Amino acid sequence: MDLTPDAVEREATRMRTRDDVVVPLINDTRARLGDLFGTAVADVTPAAYREEVDAVFADGEVAVNVAGFVVLLRELDVEGDYPGFVVDEILGRELAATIAGGHPLSLLAQATFHFADVHTHTEGPAGADDLDAALAAGFQTRLPGWSWRDGESPFSVRRDRD
Repeated sequence: MDLTPDAVEREATRMRTRDDVVVPLINDTRARLGDLFGTAVADVTPAAYREEVDAVFADGEVAVNVAGFVVLLRELDVEGDYPGFVVDEILGRELAATIAGGHPLSLLAQATFHFADVHTHTEGPAGADDLDAALAAGFQTRLPGWSWRDGESPFSVRRDRD
């Protein structure tokens, strides 16, 4: 694998054009999680997804790492699949976390990856469904729509309140 600026740009373009696959996975994951937590979660539109892909790839350090994880997962196959279970799970979890951003969102995306992964089945090599689950988990975490992320946190300390 050779990650040049051109290769990273190709991965960004490829990721943007997968909105027809990733956005339904995001919305399905949100609906399932919303049901479990007793809350309504806003759907993500294809346009919002593509805009967020652009935001992820605008940061060069993040972009090159996301592109690397994507290529590895897209090409990863293990004969019999199960022996490769650990490596594709690690790569998927880390891709979701990298897309989501820093803590606490990265940890939430890692947990969401495992949830999305059990509901995601993509034809192809072993890493294909992990790639789709990671994209869904990472982007659903960083995109708005969860009520607990709306507005200012009650834990924010602001000195201008005095």
